[in-house]
Amino acid sequence: MKMSESLEQAFNQQITLEFEASIVYRQLAIKLDEMDLPGMAAWLRHQADEEIVHANKFIDHVSDRGNHAEIGAIAAPAVKVESVLDAFEASLKHEERVSAAIRELYRAADKEGDLDSRPLLNWFLEEQVEEEATVSEIIGRVKLIKDDGPGLLRLDEELGKRPATSTEA
Repeated sequence: MKMSESLEQAFNQQITLEFEASIVYRQLAIKLDEMDLPGMAAWLRHQADEEIVHANKFIDHVSDRGNHAEIGAIAAPAVKVESVLDAFEASLKHEERVSAAIRELYRAADKEGDLDSRPLLNWFLEEQVEEEATVSEIIGRVKLIKDDGPGLLRLDEELGKRPATSTEA
């Protein structure tokens, strides 16, 4: 069943936001690479790839419904990173923005009685809880470590072990 024009537009805004999230994570990875923390940078690059997977899920949903998926304009990310904590706090802030947008998209679909979007949006609601919890845990650990070099290097090594995934869903 085809989506309404307004719902198509809302989904396209979410697609754009997912690609923006990927770019934010890439920029954060660059910053941590510059801090000589390759494990954390790799974790952030994997997160960037995961955001592309998310965008692809939305694109497929829109296209499968007979609508037109479209990526909107994306500005360069404005992230200021002076520390590891800054990087992960920026990550959490963006995840919270994505979560709010998905909840709003769910409300828009629900308002239109669009039952066909519920399975996808339910998956994303659960995914965002996990995303925020993971980044919050990393922030908590960074706060415990503070500026302890060996502690940061241990966390860097641990985060660097995250398995790579494809950008295809």
